[in-house]
Amino acid sequence: MTDSRPSDVADTDVYITRAFDAPRELVFRFFTQAEHLATWFGPAGFSVPLDTVVVEPFVGGRWELAMVDDTHGGSYPMRGTIVEFVEPELIVIEASAETGMGDLDAVILRIQFHDHGDRTRITLHQGPFDPEARHATEAGWLQSFDKIDSIIAAGAAPETGETR
Repeated sequence: MTDSRPSDVADTDVYITRAFDAPRELVFRFFTQAEHLATWFGPAGFSVPLDTVVVEPFVGGRWELAMVDDTHGGSYPMRGTIVEFVEPELIVIEASAETGMGDLDAVILRIQFHDHGDRTRITLHQGPFDPEARHATEAGWLQSFDKIDSIIAAGAAPETGETR
């Protein structure tokens, strides 16, 4: 679900809150373990080959992957540096990406993980974008989060506590 924007969120930014039916530590692993990130990242019709994913879960670490268009085979890499990391509460990444709409540079991705017992609410704030890229990015995140919901519902969520 997309919530109304707080007053400090610019119109150029994506702002999404979403609840998942899983504990915070588990949802956090979807973002910090390469083998799990590869299972859900990207909108419908895109996949992420595991060999393109690098997650170094510490400040200064890399957070990288490549989305591949399953129909045409085009690859769209995303490269980032983790600038804040508090396990299992917060990840902030400064990222660049190659997209079908042009390159993005110095985009900040901030994801907060809120503990609600057996459920987790995340707050994602990312930007800045031009209007077309903002809309596409928001749609991509929402479709990606639907993939996480499906993985959790199928009982295929990560089990281990390691974040490496």
